[in-house]
Amino acid sequence: MAKSNMNIDLNAWFADAQDQFRGLNLNEPGQWPILPKIAAGVFFGALVLLLGWVLLLSAQADELQAERDKEPQLKQEYQSKLVQAVNLVELRKQRVQVQEYVTQLEKQLPGKAEMDALLSDINQAGLGRGLDFELFKPGQVVVKDYYAELPISIKVSGRYHDMGSFAADIANLSRIVTLHDLNISAAQASATAKGASGGGPLLMEATARTYRYLDQAELDQQAAEKAKKKGAKS
Repeated sequence: MAKSNMNIDLNAWFADAQDQFRGLNLNEPGQWPILPKIAAGVFFGALVLLLGWVLLLSAQADELQAERDKEPQLKQEYQSKLVQAVNLVELRKQRVQVQEYVTQLEKQLPGKAEMDALLSDINQAGLGRGLDFELFKPGQVVVKDYYAELPISIKVSGRYHDMGSFAADIANLSRIVTLHDLNISAAQASATAKGASGGGPLLMEATARTYRYLDQAELDQQAAEKAKKKGAKS
């Protein structure tokens, strides 16, 4: 008998639940019976959880793909660094050699106060070879990133071999001096005195360029100008 009453109660409960879901007005969910309200709440809650889970998985998938895209580059960097690590001792030796070479080159760059002495050495190199200077004119200093360049217009007359010896003397100076735009021609006096014999004096025109390192004041000024330009662009 108790079992029969339980079946009746369950049947009645299911029937009542079905009646609560009949004739629901979708425009007025607040007027719904309790069971539809609970069912709607559970449904929308599950829907929100599902959407959040999908969005989370999508973001994680994008991040995972981005990390996978980085993998070839990271492998290449790893291989490069591995090669450097294997050759670290040799690279350190090369670094020391480069530093020594740079130091040696810096010693060949005169300072601002030594430029007059260098100009005198260039002049004495020509006079020592019996050349006559018709022009020896330092030009405008050109400031580079780490050094300054001084062009010197030179015009000398003399014999061909003396001019070659003069160029060799310039190359062997303790400071760096280079010759550019060399032009050798017959001097005007030789055309009438010696004719076509080739024994008369020659005229050599060239631009000698020497270099000096920037002093601290010039470096500070250059850094200030760069900072000013960078600030103007930004």
